[in-house]
Formats: sequence, structure tokens, C-alpha cells
Amino acid sequence: MKQLSIRTDRQEEFVDVTALVAETVREWSSSAVLVYVPHTTAGVFINEHADPDVARDIASTLRHMVPEGLPYRHGEGNSPAHVKAVLVGNSQMIPLENGRLGLGTWQGIFFAEFDGPRRRTLIVAPLAELPRDAP
Repeated sequence: MKQLSIRTDRQEEFVDVTALVAETVREWSSSAVLVYVPHTTAGVFINEHADPDVARDIASTLRHMVPEGLPYRHGEGNSPAHVKAVLVGNSQMIPLENGRLGLGTWQGIFFAEFDGPRRRTLIVAPLAELPRDAP
């Protein structure tokens, strides 16, 4: 298991962590990897990373679905961040083959910040470890 540090600069920000995760797992022999965010106001998702407008559209849609002005009861003032994190989710499981992420052609892994700027942790853990000589 590896803990990676992610720094965000804005309150809401999607950080493409595909290359970072790929480098982390390149020598692993497991059949899958878990990418997990241990925070209640952040998440992780997989979607297109070739066109930055896709991430912008996702962020815009989440802002419309979870507006700032609702009568939230949580006293810290960051209730929308908690709700968005629930909608996005806190983990992704990705297949690995010979240390390579089994992502689709246009897919990328994004760390989703909803309560920044902050320094965050992203956990990358191997699943179903295979013997080195496994087919």
C-alpha cells in the first residue's frame, strides 16, 4: 500500500492523478488496484481526461445538484462538500495487467477536491496479489 500526497489549490478542483497512480503500480504483480480517498469532503472518479471540458461539465453539474444556499444543518459550513463527496464516491478499483492500469483509451483517474485548498492523501493498494510466475 502506498499513501500519495495530493495538494489542491482551490475550493473545488479535479486533479488528474492517472500518471501518478500508473507510476506507483508499474512494478506491482496484483490483478487489481484500489484507489481510495480517506476524506469526507473529497473523492475519486474515473472519466474522460482527454478533453478538460468533461471535468468542467462534471463540476458544473455537481454545483447545480448541490447548491451552496440550501439550509444545511452541519455547523462547519462545508455541507455541500460532504454531499458532493458522497455522490462522487471515495474509491475506485482498477484492473492491472503486468503493472499497467486497465483503463479505457480515454479514461483517467481524478482526485476530486470539494473543500480545499488542502493537502490530501490518496491511498493506492494492491488487491489479489498474484505470484510472479502466474499467467
